[in-house]
Amino acid sequence: MRPRPPHPNKPSRGGHQSVWLYGHHAVLAALANPDRRVERLLVTKEAAERHAAAIAASGYGQKTTVMAREDLSRNLPAGAVHQGIALLVAPLEDPALEDILARCGENALVLALDQVTDPHNVGAILRSAAAFGVAGVIVTERNAPADTGVLAKAASGALEVVPLLRAVNLARTLDLLKEAGFWLYGLDERGDVAIGDLDLAGRVCIVLGAEGEGLRRLTSEKCDRLTTIPTKAALAALNVSNAAAVATYEWARRR
Repeated sequence: MRPRPPHPNKPSRGGHQSVWLYGHHAVLAALANPDRRVERLLVTKEAAERHAAAIAASGYGQKTTVMAREDLSRNLPAGAVHQGIALLVAPLEDPALEDILARCGENALVLALDQVTDPHNVGAILRSAAAFGVAGVIVTERNAPADTGVLAKAASGALEVVPLLRAVNLARTLDLLKEAGFWLYGLDERGDVAIGDLDLAGRVCIVLGAEGEGLRRLTSEKCDRLTTIPTKAALAALNVSNAAAVATYEWARRR
């Protein structure tokens, strides 16, 4: 299947600069995504044989170059763990909030990240979102990572299946979610209720703060309630991606 051309009225995520994706899961998911525009596919002989069916099904065989592992590494950012396969792609189109809402029924979960800057964390959160059926992930337009190979590899293919919305104004976006019937719960150590004791039925948005700094004041004020994930005293707080995994599982297990 060949990808659709870019929508003329939608911007691409992270601008128009092409990016390298690498690693089996990230590349194969991108090849299977009809919304991706592929420019080059680099593979080692072993990877080409291993993924021959997926490459053939993608229709990008003519854009595939087989090369030695060392040559492939030289085409990628230093330290990229490529597993013998890499893909040069155009950025995905930036979804609108309406695109995420269209995926939401009466019971739905959206995650909002308040200036979470680490691409490994955002990628891991996307992976949890895909695993547990989250309708979309919202990040801030500023102070959030671009859709790089690092983020895509951490997402393990989830970047291709979970809408990632970059909000110019997160507070306004949270207001729009409220208007669409969402309850907003901010994960914060100041919360007065454990997430396991919350009623997570209906439309829910769980808001997570930046690594180390937590939720900004305005963001926390937009939330209907602040909630916590209880931990042992020896570990006062979870990493933001771990907290997101716990929260999304807590929501999913009650569906």
